[in-house]
Amino acid sequence: MSSLTHRGRRRTEGGKNSEKKLEGEEDSSQERGLDNDDSGDSKDIRLNLMEEVLLLGLKDKEGYTSFWNDCISSGLRGGILIELAMRGRIHLEPPTIRKKRLLDRKVLLKSDSPTGDVLLDETLKHIKATEPAETVQTWIELLTGETWNPFKLQYQLKNVRERIAKNLVEKGILTTEKQNFLLFDMTTHPVTNTTEKQRLVRKLQESVLERWVNDPQRMDRRTLALLVLAHSSDVLESVFSTLADDRYDIAMNRAKDLVELDPEVEGTKHSATEMIWAVLAAFNKS
Repeated sequence: MSSLTHRGRRRTEGGKNSEKKLEGEEDSSQERGLDNDDSGDSKDIRLNLMEEVLLLGLKDKEGYTSFWNDCISSGLRGGILIELAMRGRIHLEPPTIRKKRLLDRKVLLKSDSPTGDVLLDETLKHIKATEPAETVQTWIELLTGETWNPFKLQYQLKNVRERIAKNLVEKGILTTEKQNFLLFDMTTHPVTNTTEKQRLVRKLQESVLERWVNDPQRMDRRTLALLVLAHSSDVLESVFSTLADDRYDIAMNRAKDLVELDPEVEGTKHSATEMIWAVLAAFNKS
């Protein structure tokens, strides 16, 4: 939640005037429906959600995430669950009288066919082998290693940031360097392809400004997921930090309104976004 509450008080009343101006753009915004292809394996998708979140959280020149950000690890695990759902590999069990809430419903295997991504396939293997099934919140905790049960430490995904960074290095977006921090050396991954990161930043900025639709059900599904994950990973403020003060205020207020919607209500409106809202519900509770 901290990414929506930072920023100095230097923001002025100009934001209110600009918001009135931009509100008129909502009527002319083109409706952006949910993706029809649930597989998500299209070659057109250059980066998966985890890679996008990490790229947004990396300092361009330094090549590492903020030492003060303790949210991105769990945010990346949430991204894994959403990505698997979008690729048609997992889904939430159907609601029942006793299990209506998103956080009460178990994550079920839909298909165990490999995705080609090591982290996704490793998680898929864990979900397939787990009986009884676990909830979204439990899976995020298990994959992050936040459990007191020694028998469940096997579910922890290790070196996630480094593994995702290596994928981005292979795709020509990051490079690998060694930096000395007095007492230790650390592998860092500075951004070399700034165009891809700028594309992501611009995509999120436009989603809450020029292309704002004021209805998450009309949002592009991956854009909605990325906004939720960027918020949960505490990198959303940096995405909007380059905006002018008035536009920054509008962007942050709209993003705040979005993530403060009731996941239980929004999740019932379209089954394709259930996992996105379940992940948000899990982070809201933690």
